[in-house]
Amino acid sequence: MKLSGSTALVTGVGVGNLGHHFVQQLLERGAKRVYATARRPENIDAPGAEVLRLDLTDRGSVAAAAAHAHDVGLLINNASVSFPGLALSDGDPDLIRTLFDTNVHGTLHMVRAFAPVLATNGGGALLNVLSSAAWATADGFHVYAASKAALWSMTDSLRAELSAQGTHVSSLVFGMAGTPVVKALADAVAGPGALDDMMTDPAIVVSRALDGLESGRTEILADRLAVDAKAALSGGGPSVYATLTGAQPGPA
Repeated sequence: MKLSGSTALVTGVGVGNLGHHFVQQLLERGAKRVYATARRPENIDAPGAEVLRLDLTDRGSVAAAAAHAHDVGLLINNASVSFPGLALSDGDPDLIRTLFDTNVHGTLHMVRAFAPVLATNGGGALLNVLSSAAWATADGFHVYAASKAALWSMTDSLRAELSAQGTHVSSLVFGMAGTPVVKALADAVAGPGALDDMMTDPAIVVSRALDGLESGRTEILADRLAVDAKAALSGGGPSVYATLTGAQPGPA
């Protein structure tokens, strides 16, 4: 997909996170318009973008966004939540539902609302931001990992379903991007700086994602952890997640 001259919408834009970098780099690559969205739009710092309030768990909010942003040709589903320490076996069922409502059902709400928009505008492209946790889970993040595994499978199905309307469906998979939130979590769990070498600059993750979109890739592995996790999943060796001692990495 050609990004220059495109119109894109990015979900989950926050301070220094992947969403922020997506908006910034899309504009730098010549996007004609970028909608930057979040539940709390007052926290968005995105000069040059059009800011919209969007709650993925509220179908009315999603529908309103699709009606307003009717010129979108690229949808980037970046928004997600995680509750570190939440367990599948005995965790709060309401929190588990909230996590799946955002990460899985919320993303599906966005796809269902914007698929007709993309079709009207020539097909365009859809990028779902996943996580290597879908392939190699870690203690304290099993619910998050399960949601990302569901989203991985859903993305494959959507690729087949939306191909008929000419929409390119891709996924971004990575282990740890050094965003402020992830860095703080990693430092709290493993000690200051202990996992820094395993993190990738979020600007690099996003740059690789956009390069992948422009080259038409269907699955973009953006860091060493993602490559390693996929290899381990197919029997290509032990995952680096399993070799960590004293701590496990947080969510993407």
